[in-house]
Amino acid sequence: MEKRRGKLIVFEGIDGTGKSTQVRLLREYLESQGIRVVTDYEPTRGEWGMRVRAAAASGKRLPVEEEVDCLLRDRREHVEQLITPALERGCWVLLDRYYPSMLAYQGATGIDPIELQRLNESFAPQPDAAFWLDIPVEVALGRIRNRGETNDAFEQQHFLEACRRIYAALKAPWWRQIDATADALNVHTRVLEYVKVLLGELS
Repeated sequence: MEKRRGKLIVFEGIDGTGKSTQVRLLREYLESQGIRVVTDYEPTRGEWGMRVRAAAASGKRLPVEEEVDCLLRDRREHVEQLITPALERGCWVLLDRYYPSMLAYQGATGIDPIELQRLNESFAPQPDAAFWLDIPVEVALGRIRNRGETNDAFEQQHFLEACRRIYAALKAPWWRQIDATADALNVHTRVLEYVKVLLGELS
C-alpha cells in the first residue's frame, strides 16, 4: 500500500503568543494518536538562519534585501533537508514559523508581501494548516518582559503592529486566526477543532 503523505502544520504570530507551547501540546496529542511527528522552527540554526538571528540579537537587522535572501536560502535548505523528506515518510511536521512570517516581518519592512509569497511558494509546500495566534502587541511584549528576555531588533511595538496588520490581511484556505489571549489549553482546544478535521481525512 502506498505510504500516506504527512501533514504540514504551522504556528504563526509575533513573539510572545505561545507558538512553542502550542507546538508541544499538538505534538503530544498527535503522538497519543499514533502519529509520527517532527517539530522544528524557522529561521533554522543553519548558516543562513543564524545570520538573521545573530543580527537581530545584536539589535541591528541586516539590510532587508540581504535578510530576504538569507531567509529564502534557509527555507530552501529546510524544505529539501527536513520538511519534504519527513512529509514523504508520512510524518506530520509542526513548525514554529514558516513563510507567513516573512510576509509579515519583511513585508512590514517594505517588501511586497504578494511578491514574497510568490517567491516562497515557488519551492516551499503550502501548509495544510497555519494557525495565526493573535494577541495585542502590548500583551505580547509584556509576556516577553515577564520571561526576563530583552527585545531583539524585531520586537518594537510600532513594527509589530505593522506585522500584525499583514497577518490580519492574509487570505488562504489553510490560514486560521485564533485568539491567543486565552490560556494555553483553551487555545490548544481551538487548534484541535481543525486538526481533527485533517485527521478525519485520513480515516
